[in-house]
Amino acid sequence: MADFLKIERFGGVTVWTMNQPDTRNVLTGNSAVSEIVDACASAASDTSVRAIVLTGTDPAFSAGGNLRDMLRYQTERPSAGAVRDEYRNGIQRIPKALYNLDIPTVAAVNGPAIGAGLDLANMCDIRIASEKAKFAESFVKVGLVAGDGGAWLLPRIVGMSKACEMTFTGDTIDAAEALACGLVSRVVPHDVLMDQAITLANRIAANPGGVMRMTKRLLREADLASLETLLELSASYQAHAHQSEDHFEAVNAFLEKRTPRFSA
Repeated sequence: MADFLKIERFGGVTVWTMNQPDTRNVLTGNSAVSEIVDACASAASDTSVRAIVLTGTDPAFSAGGNLRDMLRYQTERPSAGAVRDEYRNGIQRIPKALYNLDIPTVAAVNGPAIGAGLDLANMCDIRIASEKAKFAESFVKVGLVAGDGGAWLLPRIVGMSKACEMTFTGDTIDAAEALACGLVSRVVPHDVLMDQAITLANRIAANPGGVMRMTKRLLREADLASLETLLELSASYQAHAHQSEDHFEAVNAFLEKRTPRFSA
């Protein structure tokens, strides 16, 4: 039975709440990886899911890796190869599932997002922060590197210089600094964080789901593709979009001055 991720459905919006506040919603030494990966697979196969909000139960968003669980490396002394495979088959499954999910995702960062917790927020498309949120790419502070893709994610969001500053120092920044450097798109009072996140998710979910998934995929592919490659992919996606019932409905509704009624 799932005990890390609480999943709730509100129309086209699904809310995932990391729900182990006693451990500050750590991502290792528990079932977090498998539950997040399974939730991604379930959402991907359900075309009625149009937006996802990811948050944590107070007081933290996620403290990242479980340091107490890491003590076993001192006693068990596994080989480097075994540890590498543990990462490949463990926490690295989250970015492969969550970052590559075609459904738009909003991280509602309610408190500290530290280490892998910050990287988890960065796997989402949009980040909204409570005024109580704090952020740190803190792996160096505990003698580690980002084993979950943080070195790839963070520079793409805040730029290389700020990413290097955060990664090399491991220092914690507050919500105001996160907003200033573009790590989050807005900072809101703590007691309205979820209302704001769900409102935004509903605005996303009001759009046709199929074209929304293609739109997100184009943005993801644009990270790595040349302009020519992306133009070709865009033309292919557009060919499908132009023949969709949702496109016909959107055009007709606009011309008839009414609210469109999109398919599930």
